[in-house]
Amino acid sequence: MSGPGRRRPWTGPLESAALLTVLRVPAGAATSARGVLPWAPLVGLALGGLATGAAVAGSRLVSPLTGAVVDVAVLAALTRGLHLDGLADTADGLGPLRGRERALQVMRQGDVGPFGVLTLVLTLLLQVTAGAALLAGDGGWVALWTAVVVARLVMTRAGLPGVPTAEGSSLGRAVAGTVSVPWLAGWVLVAAALVGGAGWLVSGPDLAWRLLVAAAVGLLAAEALRARASARLGGVNGDVMGAMGETAATVVLLVAAALV
Repeated sequence: MSGPGRRRPWTGPLESAALLTVLRVPAGAATSARGVLPWAPLVGLALGGLATGAAVAGSRLVSPLTGAVVDVAVLAALTRGLHLDGLADTADGLGPLRGRERALQVMRQGDVGPFGVLTLVLTLLLQVTAGAALLAGDGGWVALWTAVVVARLVMTRAGLPGVPTAEGSSLGRAVAGTVSVPWLAGWVLVAAALVGGAGWLVSGPDLAWRLLVAAAVGLLAAEALRARASARLGGVNGDVMGAMGETAATVVLLVAAALV
């Protein structure tokens, strides 16, 4: 039996699944948020597999465009639209010219403003059109899975020590400093090996390096957003983490579609 302060081996992954997916976990299995970001890439591997499988089925049964829509829809359903909501709120906070306190107040409100709506619509259109182009080609489906994994990697990066937290963010405070540099580096290496290996097996080294380039550009795009949010908002919060994930996923899909 676990004593006070001790964590069961699978507490971290269950905490991550409890917050980042619709999966119901056993009562008491996920009691904090400390495992959310360290295990986010593992959740991404599973989510990416499910969504990509559904997308490939939709593509073969109907059309690549249908498959791309299915991919976006399945991800939204499996995550309760959490990251898309974060993207819209972050756009509303960063878009208009307003002070830090007012921007954070706008992000905490439940409604979505014009900047958020526009950003959400354009992002979904880009994801669907890029996804359709990828599903129409040989091995392009690997990029859909890659995008989901990279999105969770950038969320994990937000938990490194020294990353500032926006004022009033309870989630930001809970996950701050929960990810070590070696842990993140390990996940990056694992993800690179899986992405490169999958691309190599499906279509050879040419696809492998293109997927890795797309993943790297996606990571850089999310880092640029994090830097912008930190400068404007004073740090990251749950909305910014979700926006980082959606930004990375979109850029991976776009770059992969351009290269594959």
